[in-house]
Amino acid sequence: MMSDDGTIVTKEKVEKYLALTAEARAKATPIAETEEDLSRLDSMMRMCDDYQADAKHFLEKGDLVRAFGAINYAHAWIDAAVRIGLMDGYDDDRLFTLP
Repeated sequence: MMSDDGTIVTKEKVEKYLALTAEARAKATPIAETEEDLSRLDSMMRMCDDYQADAKHFLEKGDLVRAFGAINYAHAWIDAAVRIGLMDGYDDDRLFTLP
């Protein structure tokens, strides 16, 4: 159940964002070229994956607020990698904040 104004964090809302982040993670592809940029990208995607795992853990524990926060952090790491040009988001402005 969710309030009309969207202020309630629900299991369904967290699951929606988990799915959205998984879709973004699958779609974005690396375009970094230098070893330094590839290393940075690897670190960013590890952070994404760790936060996504945290979100799932919190969801399983019933901690919806922390789950929602964690999945938003996860998505932000992918979004940032696309935004700064380390990954290609294929002009998908639904999944990414494009440059």
